[in-house]
Amino acid sequence: MISIPLHTLNDGTKIPAIGLGTWPLDDAQAQQAVLDALELGYRLVDTAANYRNETGVGRAVARSGVPREEVVVTTKLPGRHHGYEETLASFEESRARLGVDYVDLYLIHWPLPRVDKYVDSWKAMIKLREDGLVRSIGVSNFTAAYIERLEKETGVLPSVNQIELHPLFPQDDLRAFHAGKGILTESWTPLAPGDVLDDPVVTGIADALGVTPAQVVLRWHTQLGALPIPKSANRERQRENLDIFGFTLDPGRMSALADRAHRRLGGDPEVHEEF
Repeated sequence: MISIPLHTLNDGTKIPAIGLGTWPLDDAQAQQAVLDALELGYRLVDTAANYRNETGVGRAVARSGVPREEVVVTTKLPGRHHGYEETLASFEESRARLGVDYVDLYLIHWPLPRVDKYVDSWKAMIKLREDGLVRSIGVSNFTAAYIERLEKETGVLPSVNQIELHPLFPQDDLRAFHAGKGILTESWTPLAPGDVLDDPVVTGIADALGVTPAQVVLRWHTQLGALPIPKSANRERQRENLDIFGFTLDPGRMSALADRAHRRLGGDPEVHEEF
């Protein structure tokens, strides 16, 4: 079994340096993927209410044979449930679907600035953490300005901001902001759908090091200090994605990987709405 390094969050809890994403798997697919992943050594699983696979993820955690306290279960608050009381109720729905006594990491999925209830939701998440129902709280797809508002109005910073991050969109400024605030950057779509894995720079580095293109890109994330959560339902690919801690990318290769035209592939947090 592959040994995975740990990050220490700003609340003192520890989290593995790589995890398994589960979107867009359905319950049955997610259950099998998570069972395979936990057997291989993954200890961080990422889901969301809007993925509609919390039940499958929870069944896998329960049936895996891995002690519950060793698995970091992450889920996310959907946009339709923004607001203080709505967040508390939504969390209980997620917890019931997952079949767990507590959630390790709970995130606001999108800020939805037009709705303007993310601060109310954040206050509810602080309460959930204080009540011991959540170990760590964080956000997803938040800009620096939205995070600064959370800090100003509540005095509590997120432990994690899960953002779109890959060699096509390295988010240098936001990552620097996170580092200054002690917030861990978590990477969604870390392998960038499209042609990144076929890029000559990526494949050239992979060939030189005797690893796969995906391993090169995931290693790039971890050396940036980010935590990637690649999705795969393929057991062999899961194993390869996990096996990224036995080699190092030198500074030249790190720079070369992001030396390209940068573009966002997913939604813009300023306008994207997902309910």
